[in-house]
Amino acid sequence: MSGPAAKKQRTQPQYELLYHPGIPGRGEYIRLAFEAAGVSYSDVANEKDTGYDEVKAAMDPKATNIEGGNPVIFAPPALRVPGAGKDGSSPLLIFQTPNILSYLGPKIGMTPDNEADALHVNALALTALDLNNETHDTHHPVAPIKYYEEQKNEALAKATDFRESRIPKYFSFFERVLKGNEATGQGKYLVGDKISYADTTLWQVVDGLKFAFPKEMAAREKEFPLLFGTFYSSVKEEKGIKEYLASKRRLPYSMGIFRHYEELDRE
Repeated sequence: MSGPAAKKQRTQPQYELLYHPGIPGRGEYIRLAFEAAGVSYSDVANEKDTGYDEVKAAMDPKATNIEGGNPVIFAPPALRVPGAGKDGSSPLLIFQTPNILSYLGPKIGMTPDNEADALHVNALALTALDLNNETHDTHHPVAPIKYYEEQKNEALAKATDFRESRIPKYFSFFERVLKGNEATGQGKYLVGDKISYADTTLWQVVDGLKFAFPKEMAAREKEFPLLFGTFYSSVKEEKGIKEYLASKRRLPYSMGIFRHYEELDRE
């Protein structure tokens, strides 16, 4: 994995995150990777008065291509990289959270240098993002466009299955991964001996679940000692992550992916 040479000061942003303002959401997985790497970026919608207009313009549903000849974008988050486009001067625009993380990983020192470990990091991040998606579906199991209150009965059934079968399945897997890498990563890292975007991605999902299902998470902690006792605690103390979490740039959970509805949590 790339070392300190990949670090850059938080000046002259060379990466621009295009995402909704005011919520962590899927954009948080990209923010955390930047913060852990100490790499400069701009969170456009949260830092500029007209930033969200830029985000919406990039997602124009009537467009067939956008600035610099980039293909259309389905939904945020997206990453804009000035001067990295096909012609060498226009911006590069890419979307899909795992696609962005895979692109950024080797550039910002958040993925291992060897191919096998890099593929492992990507697979683990994808698995954590699957858990992210299943979490969202607990409060919107029928239709994302409908209010929670319109699908509350279905949400209760979905959340019960999620807590009883899906959470332990995912957590058991990640506990085994941490155990398998314990000699090298000491329970702090999923792959190797340095933080990767797999670590920041999984950490964010666990943190979001602690907000959404606090009783369930408290009851599960003893079952997964590496995941909760070592990994979760260690990642939030990583240089860059610790400072970010204490800053105003770390947006609070609200009505995004991770939502707390008491009736969906363990009784």
